[in-house]
Order: sequence, then structure tokens, then C-alpha cells
Amino acid sequence: MNTINNARSTLDKYMPLLVGLLAAWLAGKALQRAFWSMFGMYWALRATGIHLF
Repeated sequence: MNTINNARSTLDKYMPLLVGLLAAWLAGKALQRAFWSMFGMYWALRATGIHLF
């Protein structure tokens, strides 16, 4: 019975950290995908002769 309570308290202790790391990882993946999408659109427009900058 003591090991069950110990495991539960460990899970309760590390769950916010794990959820935070998962959220940061997913946000990083989304930012990476958005960056490469915008980069690809920029180069596609540049190749057609439209220079934004």
C-alpha cells in the first residue's frame, strides 16, 4: 500500500513538468513548421520575380 502512495506522489510531483515539456515541444514543432512554410513561400515568390524585401 505504501508503494502505491509513493508512486502516486511521484506522478503528482512530475506531471506538471512533463506536461510543460510536452507543451514546449509541441510549440517548438509548430514554430519550426511555420518558419519553414514562410521560408518556402518567400523563396517561391522570389523565384517568380516578386521581391518582398
